[in-house]
Amino acid sequence: MRRFARFFLDRLDRVSLVSKLVASTLIVLIIGTAGISYSIRQLVGNYLVDKIDSQLTNQNAQFIYTGAELMKSSDVLSNMPNNYFMQVRDAHNADPETWLLPTTLPDGLVSVPRLPASGSTNVTFGEPFTTSAIVTVAPHQGIGRGDIKAASSPWRVIALKVQDDKGRMQNICYIGLSMGDTYDTINTLTRYCVTVGIAIVLIGGSLSALIFQRTLVPLKRIEKTAAKIAAGDLSQRIPSAPENTEVGSLAASLNTMLARIESSFREQEETTEKMKRFVSDASHELRTPLAAIHGYAELYTMQRGMPGALERADESIAHIERSSQRMTVLVEDLLSLARLDEGRGIDMTQRVPVTTLVEDAADDLHALDPEREITRGAVALVRRPAPAGGADSAGGCDLAVTPGPMPDLALTGDVSRLRQVVTNIVGNIHRYTPADSPAQMGVGVVTASIAPAALAALPATDESMRRFLDAAEVGGSMGVGTDYAVLRFVDHGPGVPAESRPRLFERFYTADPSRAREKGGTGLGLAIAQSVAKAHKGFICATATDGGGLTFTIVLPIGPAAPAPSPTDGTAGEGQGGKGRAKAKGREGAKDKERKGSWFGGK
Repeated sequence: MRRFARFFLDRLDRVSLVSKLVASTLIVLIIGTAGISYSIRQLVGNYLVDKIDSQLTNQNAQFIYTGAELMKSSDVLSNMPNNYFMQVRDAHNADPETWLLPTTLPDGLVSVPRLPASGSTNVTFGEPFTTSAIVTVAPHQGIGRGDIKAASSPWRVIALKVQDDKGRMQNICYIGLSMGDTYDTINTLTRYCVTVGIAIVLIGGSLSALIFQRTLVPLKRIEKTAAKIAAGDLSQRIPSAPENTEVGSLAASLNTMLARIESSFREQEETTEKMKRFVSDASHELRTPLAAIHGYAELYTMQRGMPGALERADESIAHIERSSQRMTVLVEDLLSLARLDEGRGIDMTQRVPVTTLVEDAADDLHALDPEREITRGAVALVRRPAPAGGADSAGGCDLAVTPGPMPDLALTGDVSRLRQVVTNIVGNIHRYTPADSPAQMGVGVVTASIAPAALAALPATDESMRRFLDAAEVGGSMGVGTDYAVLRFVDHGPGVPAESRPRLFERFYTADPSRAREKGGTGLGLAIAQSVAKAHKGFICATATDGGGLTFTIVLPIGPAAPAPSPTDGTAGEGQGGKGRAKAKGREGAKDKERKGSWFGGK
């Protein structure tokens, strides 16, 4: 039995979904129409039988017997149209005498009910019963099959008592009505129900097939799209459909899944490509000092027996020491990046004096380049000059370092790592810009309507910087969002082309095709800076300096912005021109705002 069921289920699984749905619909329609037809047949049949029984049970036996006897003596009954059958017997149910026969049948065709045998005591009075018909056909009358079939219909008969004046049973009267009309009505109704049922099944099956095929067309599209995706085209998407339908909801979910798969696949490809490039760059960077160490060691071996070998040995050892130091720095930077990628090697519980870090960086740069002019100041959000003939707001906003004292800022993070970031940026200014070119450094607080997690996910591009500035414009005007510490380092050196600036934070990236490192460094400083900034839920970006050069901007979250004071306090919020609180409290109020990072205005 189990094997047969398994065989049946296997065959059923091979049938298409449309065929299964249409077959199920047809089965439901057939069962439904058959059940309705049977119910109607039974209901109408019972109703007609009850009507016949009502006609029979409402008869008065004494009245019928007396009337029939009178009419019989005058021969009136034989000439009247009649559907009833009546037979009279004595009190002992014997000596039957038929007094009334139906006259609706053709001549030569007689149909009477089959009654209990003469003298039978098995008689129930007052309860109609169904009995078969006894049909007598006269020969050579040409009676058709339809008439004979109608005459063969069962009879509904009732037995009644006929009593005398003293209440004693005098006779037994059997009265019957043929059920030919009832059966004819039921058969006609059955044929009608069957005809209508067949039409319903055919129409319903056809409509269901069309509807199912139309409904499942999106599934065919999904199948074709899946085949294209399996062939390698991850850009394919399923045509959209109303999401309130099952297919539309499935299509939307699959498109979302496909978008994530494509994004993950692209990210995996990019990660794999970066890893290949990283391994190649790391191998190249390590090979250079190793080759130098190996070369100078061989040179020392070759020249140690020649005159002046001691002086040449010192020179070789010095070269070997410098190469080993470079390799040590490179390995330490690689280890730092690996730890940062794993979320290790950073302590986010320390109190970081941001202003002190920037001041120390300025002092270090001055020590390295005494001739360089270094300007310190506060970073604030300012309005860009509008184009000639344009509206006041056409220029947008930007960050600027305003000469003067830097606000005292601190945040929670890793002091040593953030100091490493600042040191790497200052080291780049020292190595890649002329020693007499000016530089500006500053720190400030800017309120921006962007979450730290969203900020940390931004790439190091000009578009990301513009997005932060837009969020800062909204946060500064409405006083909502997150307070960010903004560190800005501006140089006026040769700068970097726009297409190369986002790649400055890639590991081992250099704009020099010869991959030379005459300026020193390992090519990992900015990559470490970006990793540290992201670990602090911050953002770092390199943009072009007005007039030439490069500007590094570091944005680090401090905490939620403090609610703006209400106008009733006499400190109405400032507009874009930065005049509200400045007018209310004067220059001292403006400085206080600048320290808290809520200053927002133009020059």
